[in-house]
Amino acid sequence: MSIIAVPHVPTSVLSDAWRRCIGTSEMHLALRRDYLESLELTQAEIGFDHLRGHGIFHDWVAVLRQYDVAGHAGTRYSWTYLDQIVDAYLEVGIRPFLELGFMPDALASGDRTVFWFEGNVTPPRDMATWIALVQATLRHLIARYGRDEVLRWPVEVWNEPNLPEFWLNADQAAYFRLYEATARAVKEVDADFQVGGPAVSPGADGWFVPFAEFVARNDVPADFVSFHAYTTGPAQHVPFGVYQTLRHPSSLLEQFATPGKLLAGTVLEGLPQHVTEFNTSYRPDNPVHDTAYNAAYLAPTLVGGGDVVDSFSYWTFTDMFEEQGVPVSIFHGGFGLLTHRQIKKPTFHLYAFMARMGTDVLARGEDHLVTRDADGRVTVLAWQPVGGTDDPAEPEQHTLRLSVPVARRDGSAPASAYVHRSVVNGDDGNAFTAWQRMGRPASPSQRQLDALYEAAEPRVTHHAAAAVVGDDGVARIDLPLTLARHEVTLVEIDPVTDETPAWLDDARILGR
Repeated sequence: MSIIAVPHVPTSVLSDAWRRCIGTSEMHLALRRDYLESLELTQAEIGFDHLRGHGIFHDWVAVLRQYDVAGHAGTRYSWTYLDQIVDAYLEVGIRPFLELGFMPDALASGDRTVFWFEGNVTPPRDMATWIALVQATLRHLIARYGRDEVLRWPVEVWNEPNLPEFWLNADQAAYFRLYEATARAVKEVDADFQVGGPAVSPGADGWFVPFAEFVARNDVPADFVSFHAYTTGPAQHVPFGVYQTLRHPSSLLEQFATPGKLLAGTVLEGLPQHVTEFNTSYRPDNPVHDTAYNAAYLAPTLVGGGDVVDSFSYWTFTDMFEEQGVPVSIFHGGFGLLTHRQIKKPTFHLYAFMARMGTDVLARGEDHLVTRDADGRVTVLAWQPVGGTDDPAEPEQHTLRLSVPVARRDGSAPASAYVHRSVVNGDDGNAFTAWQRMGRPASPSQRQLDALYEAAEPRVTHHAAAAVVGDDGVARIDLPLTLARHEVTLVEIDPVTDETPAWLDDARILGR
């Protein structure tokens, strides 16, 4: 096994694009206890900047209320639920990434809906009323939370209009009309709002240039470009679930980079690009989401995604997600980093590991990222490379060996370093495996839940490593790593300053 010598001098600064946004399903779910407990845990251990979800104008949030009673007719807006939702976000330190949709039934031009929660996907029958709704909502948010705060919330127009499931007949011209009217309405409220789109799904590359041409031709506001990325093939259905093929994980980074290439030379060239949804599977019932494989698969994306886009939002932070109805089992292949009742999945730990990385990048490779923080702590994120459906099955082990520089905060060389390792793989830090071995209880008992919580935590090891000063004056430790199948591991290395008093003798603890 060859030794990789990690440079002592940083090569770059670690991008935080991976944590700038996280996804959620319907915004109204934030009215539920399980959801709020999951969001609080996610923020405590990871800490995302923004949260993007569907349905700010769904009738379950009930912003638009029209009345015709006793000779009185008109429109009134209700902020009862929206305020509770946004308050809950801000209380845990996360801001909305506002996606404008679905269409309120009272304003919809048709009855076409999507998913179990029946979000209406038709254009407004009266654009003026839609504009009034958008502007009233933004003005209310500014009045309640303050201009400086609300202007930090990006505004995205609709969701995946290239799919007939989300926009009637996937009518591009109709979406462009909606986008123009909405973007102008947003800017009328405050010109400093950041508004963008077209929020298209994978496979919609043909939308980007026409969108840019439309924006240029009509001088329509556009401050960012948004789109989605997934890597699975068609769904192979079974009751309450699906199986799908997976492309190579590099497909995600290729999808991230494609819109920028297509938009070169257009009016949208150089604008911020936000991947407002990404994951392996686009289905909320694919068991790959629950596995350690999912974490290892996505590790290169978290490490490299910031090279090509300004944010990329994992879809989603919680399994509270009801597109296909209420899940029938605690593990059901949901999108979430967490199951219902806050059981952590391996991909949760991938994100939590990233949150513990330093800011200065010392090295990056196909299976590792090495960083250092201001205190001299060096962090190593390592994973077993995986390749998707068409690649051979991964071996039982993956090995790498690093020569890691260590130094105290003042730059002096320590004699040793404390090495703390957190491990997630097919067995460790893996409640899904434990649940399978339990017999897959659909609704676990409290005792079973307690066992799953315990099984979900990473395995931790620690040891002291001797530091050797080389001819260049840099102290280094040898760090050989053996990773199990589908493993993601975090190693934290702290230079030791020995404060042991001279009179202590641990050999005497037992009095021998």
